[in-house]
Amino acid sequence: MSMDYTHKPVLLEECLDGLDIRPDGIYVDGTLGRAGHSLEIVKGLTTGRLIAIDRDKAALDAAPARLAGHMDKVTLVRGNFGDLTAILASLGVDGVDGMLFDLGVSSPQLDDGSRGFSYLQDAPLDMRMDQSAPLTAREVVNGWSQEELRRILWQYGEERYSGPIAAAIARRREQAPIETTGELAELIRQAMPAKARREKQHPAKRSFQAVRIAVNDELGEVERLLEGALDALNAGGRLAVISFHSLEDRLVKTAYAAWAKGCTCPPDFPVCVCGKKPRARLVGKRPITASARELEENPRARSAKLRIAEKL
Repeated sequence: MSMDYTHKPVLLEECLDGLDIRPDGIYVDGTLGRAGHSLEIVKGLTTGRLIAIDRDKAALDAAPARLAGHMDKVTLVRGNFGDLTAILASLGVDGVDGMLFDLGVSSPQLDDGSRGFSYLQDAPLDMRMDQSAPLTAREVVNGWSQEELRRILWQYGEERYSGPIAAAIARRREQAPIETTGELAELIRQAMPAKARREKQHPAKRSFQAVRIAVNDELGEVERLLEGALDALNAGGRLAVISFHSLEDRLVKTAYAAWAKGCTCPPDFPVCVCGKKPRARLVGKRPITASARELEENPRARSAKLRIAEKL
């Protein structure tokens, strides 16, 4: 297990700069994972507090060792970051000074073959980030309609062979349920034309991503998070979100733009009649991406985009 302790958090310096941490502030790390970001945030606190949230029990169990020497400033919460408003209310916290959400799937989950996220290791079809959640990948693959499967493969996986793959899944499961990741990966591979199988990335990569997003309602979680995030911040507080997927990044970009604009009147109105004022300012016009040096050390950072907003 020790190898994954060397995991390097994505865009770490940029996140810390962006959050502009005050030693006495209250901060949220909504995606604790391996506690890489959390550790650096908590090191910057004196009388402040860090609320660290994760839906994965394994991440919370490992946190005290990772954050050793700092646990007096940390509150661990098992929950979904989409429930941010309720989590803060339950802790009696009415405003925080900064929040960080790293929407990437934490690598220990992907690396643990038995959790069923990987198309490279054969395991039962699971893919739940929270192992107490009811919906599994097995249920999605065997129980959702062919049309719904085609939609998620296309929408969440941007898989151009979503039609043939969904059809192949539907045909196979009529004979017997698809039970393992290996079975699903091979089925996807066979459903693709030969030229697609020769591409650099694994033929099942996009489809597995799509099923994982559906199982964990990842886009719904992000939408719920963005609905409550700005209200949870104190004036001057900052929200930092790292996304790895164009669909997630679009949700973040759209929400930030609406907060920064304020006015919702149609563009052809000569004057504003809605009276809505900007609620946030964008820190940096463009998303922050990884430096060449970071990409060398951590190829996982390649698709990462960090967007930061400050509450007015």
